[in-house]
This record gives sequence, C-alpha cells and structure tokens, in this order.
Amino acid sequence: MAKKDGIRIAIAGLGNCASALIQGLHYYTPERCETGVVGLMHTEIGGFRPCDIKVVAAFDVDARKVGQDVATAIFAKPNCCVVFEPNIPESGVTVQMGQVLDGISPHMENYEDDRTFIRATAPELSKDEIVAILRERRVDVLLNYMPVGSEQAARFYADCALEARVGFVNNMPVFIASDPAYAKKFTERNVPIIGDDIKSQVGATITHRVLTDLFAKRGIKLLRTYQLNTGGNTDFLNMKNQERLVSKKKSKTEAVQSVTKARLEAENIHIGPSDYVPWQNDNKVCFIRMEGHMFGDVPLDLELRLSVQDSPNSAGVVIDMVRCCKIALDAGIGGVLTGPAAYFCKHPPQQFTDDVAYEMTEAFIKTKPAAKVVAAE
Repeated sequence: MAKKDGIRIAIAGLGNCASALIQGLHYYTPERCETGVVGLMHTEIGGFRPCDIKVVAAFDVDARKVGQDVATAIFAKPNCCVVFEPNIPESGVTVQMGQVLDGISPHMENYEDDRTFIRATAPELSKDEIVAILRERRVDVLLNYMPVGSEQAARFYADCALEARVGFVNNMPVFIASDPAYAKKFTERNVPIIGDDIKSQVGATITHRVLTDLFAKRGIKLLRTYQLNTGGNTDFLNMKNQERLVSKKKSKTEAVQSVTKARLEAENIHIGPSDYVPWQNDNKVCFIRMEGHMFGDVPLDLELRLSVQDSPNSAGVVIDMVRCCKIALDAGIGGVLTGPAAYFCKHPPQQFTDDVAYEMTEAFIKTKPAAKVVAAE
C-alpha cells in the first residue's frame, strides 16, 4: 500500500539532470496527465503519476546550492538546463552538504565560476547523519546524480541507501548494480536497485544500439563504428579529465557491443565523449558513423547527427525508474530489477536487446500490484 503522499525521493547531486527532473514533476500536472501528455513513456506506473513524486531530501557540495531551497538550487550556476517549467514553488526542503570525496575533479578549478563547481564551506554530513535523514524523512528512493568518475561518492550513497533500506537508482557510470558484490548486498537487504548509467529517452547510446541491432537483424556485417559527442555542461567539462572516463567509456561501449552480431575488435569501435564546447551549454550533439557490408559484400555506410537537450532527455526515464523502484518496495522485492535495469540503463548486470528489455519491463510493471495513491499536496 503506497504512502498517502506518493513517492518520497532523495537526490544526491542537484545538477542539470536533477533540475530537469524536478521541473518535470511540476510540469506533468494531474490535468496534463488526464488530457494526454508528450514526453513520457508511461503516464502511470503502479498508479503513480510524475506529480506523485516528491523530493524530501537533497544533498550537494556546491556553495550556490547548499543551504538553498531545492526550488532555488536547481536554477543556480553552474546549471544550464533549459527552463521549460519556471513555476517551481518553494519546497521547504533545504539542500544539505553531502560528502565531497572524489566528486570534484581538480582540473575544474581552472575554469570560470559559472562553468564549474565551487566547494561549499559547510561541514560535510557523515554517513550516519545522511542515513538518519533518509529514515526520518521516510525516503522511498535515493537517486545518485554524482559526476562521472565519482567512484567513491557513488559507492558512499549506495551504502547510505543500503543502510537506510531505501531503493537506489544509479544514474551514473559507476558499477554498482552490475557489481556482483553490491548486487548481493541489495538482495540480502531486500532493497531494490536499478542501474547502472541511465540511457536517455532518445540519446546517443540508445540510438546507436537500435541501429546496431538493426544491422544485425537485417544481415549487415558491421565492420567498424564510432560515436562522438560534444556538449557544454559540467558533465562534459568534468569528462575532460580522461582518468574519470574509464567506467563511462566502458559503459557506453558495452551497451553497443552487447547488440552486435559479432563483437568488434577494440580498434574498430570508438564510443565516448569527445570535447567540451562551452557555448553548447546543455545541448548535446552526437555524431555516429557505421561502416559495414551488405548483400554481395557490397559496402554500406551510415552517418547520423543527433542534437538534444541532454538533461531533459534523461528525466522521463528517471521518473519511470523511480516508479519501478517504488512498486518493487511495495511488493517486497529487493535486489537488481533485471528488466528495468536492462531497459533504462547502459550497463545493467544483464544486457538484452532493447525490444526484449522493453517487454521484460512491461511485464514487471503489469504483474506488480497497483498502489492506491493520494497525490502529494
């Protein structure tokens, strides 16, 4: 049975993706959901609509966000997410100082304040303090939005979720759900987890996967491919530090390799962020090239350019992950949610083609008892 105030979430990292998510929770009003909406894969899951999700705790380390109401923090620099819902009421939830750990790359100190992170001087909360907050505020699901390469910080918040026994959605490419040791911990504690590394609604990786799967199904031999991406948000700036890209490149590359008919040699596949272009802000531009042979060993080349607003492109997927986590909690299901992880994430514990993962996710949603919801005030 759902809590009367819907789904209560905590967010670790109030960056562009969190801004898009929170704007969306207010954009998709009950009225819009009743009359039909654009941009959602599911208007309802388990009886929950986007407007039934409520932020009750938030953690960040930036001086312009810590101490601010969530409604103010999501529009603070260095965020540059497009504003599609400006009418965000004060939430009454103050952003609290999280753990920095490896969340700020040293190279980001060399950029202008409006483009980079400014570490807050507030004392960092301990693990025990964060766990206590998650419990006191009756959090259902904790979302991890740490910057790429934040291995320690991501595991820190995963450990907090385990200790507090709240669902965990790992939106970034640190391998937690796909780490057998962590997956076992979530199963043993009967805590649901979806991860790792979110796929956008229609982003570079999901598009590349679909095209690769199409080649395989239509008898085209894929010989070589690349995916190049540029953007101007803090995610792309953070990723200029190549040492932070190991997990990200592996996640994106394996997402495509997993749907090839035959794995490509490493020299024939290149997938990953390519450059930081400040004036692009949250606009991400992707270039995909695929070379192969078709009937009679005749060459075939495909080139594609995709331009998207990066953060809104992931927000609808997060809303679905949160709701799947919640219905698992209500049904007493713990551990990795295999179907949703495969459908929503680039690096799940088990890879499936997207059509198979979609069917698994739909089956998961339909077989779980719908919760009776009273919308949050």
